[in-house]
Amino acid sequence: MERLFQILRMTNRCTQKVFILFFIFLYVAVGKVFMFLFPQTMASVLKSRFEITGVHDPKFQYEDWGPTLFTYKFLRSVLQIMWLRMEDEAFVGHTAPNTPVVDMNGEMHHIWDYLKGKQNLQNMSWFNKLVHDFRIVADFLIIYIDEAHAADGWALKNNLDIKKHQSLQDRLVAAKRLLEELPSCPVVLDTMKNLCSAKYAALPERLYILKEGKIMYKGKMGPWGYKPEEVRSVLEKNN
Repeated sequence: MERLFQILRMTNRCTQKVFILFFIFLYVAVGKVFMFLFPQTMASVLKSRFEITGVHDPKFQYEDWGPTLFTYKFLRSVLQIMWLRMEDEAFVGHTAPNTPVVDMNGEMHHIWDYLKGKQNLQNMSWFNKLVHDFRIVADFLIIYIDEAHAADGWALKNNLDIKKHQSLQDRLVAAKRLLEELPSCPVVLDTMKNLCSAKYAALPERLYILKEGKIMYKGKMGPWGYKPEEVRSVLEKNN
């Protein structure tokens, strides 16, 4: 009976992957056609979408990311993200996955090792201010996961030249570049099995608050849903 359930789960998973593949392929194909036929209109629509969501980085202009949409590498990257989201096990009110991480010295730990009986925050934006404001009531943690825009993948212009990690050493080297920004909290690495990325549906970026081993806050998928102000609001209410 257990074997039958395993087969059914695998069949269901394969069916879901095929459906996602079909949907994303159709989305990219239609987007590609529209970009070809109505380039100015599409540029206006995409720019307004980013303005509405509040995503703005002065380092990146439309010319840096617009032409990369609806390409083959865009398709592969989106598929990776969508398929990884099928492994999501992080739900508000439920036990947080205690996935393995590696510190900057190469030693293995687990996410719960950083809780210390307080709250925990994953990932980074203007974390230094958050860390300073809530350092008494919360422990902060940055988990360096797979590259969302690797130089040899869905690359953006005017971005850091970091290739897809082929080994833990590659990920460590990439994470050391993050340390140059002087984050005020520990930085750890997802393992090459990418369990943090999968179990927390973290790719390309996502914010979490954990309390006593349970998910207290789960931000939406970045970049559009990456909102540190929501983290601040939750921490203020529970301070």
